[in-house]
Amino acid sequence: MLIRSAEELEVYKKAYTLAMGIYSVSKGFLADERYALTDQIRRSSRCVCANLQEAWAQRRYPAHFTSKLTDADGEAGETGTWINFNLDCGYIDPETPKKLITECRKVGSMLGKMLKNPEPFLQEK
Repeated sequence: MLIRSAEELEVYKKAYTLAMGIYSVSKGFLADERYALTDQIRRSSRCVCANLQEAWAQRRYPAHFTSKLTDADGEAGETGTWINFNLDCGYIDPETPKKLITECRKVGSMLGKMLKNPEPFLQEK
């Protein structure tokens, strides 16, 4: 199957669903945390998709492509950290982070596989 855009990548779809799930859950966070935990977790989860888009646009240049994939992977890891902070601060029930962390790990694993073998995604010059 020919992939025409980043949105068609399974990892992008999973990352987008994760970001939207985090957005939904974070609506219930305290107003005091609006500029700290809430903004940070929303930003990092959305940046996974944004960096995937940038990677896709750079796929003619292997080093640029893998650099952006690495950024996406870092943002996925950061999102997992913010989930843990929100759990430990009592902003989310204990079952919610299990689902979110599982999805974060899936996204990270998929990105890791792309990083180990970027060739199928690269565009010929």
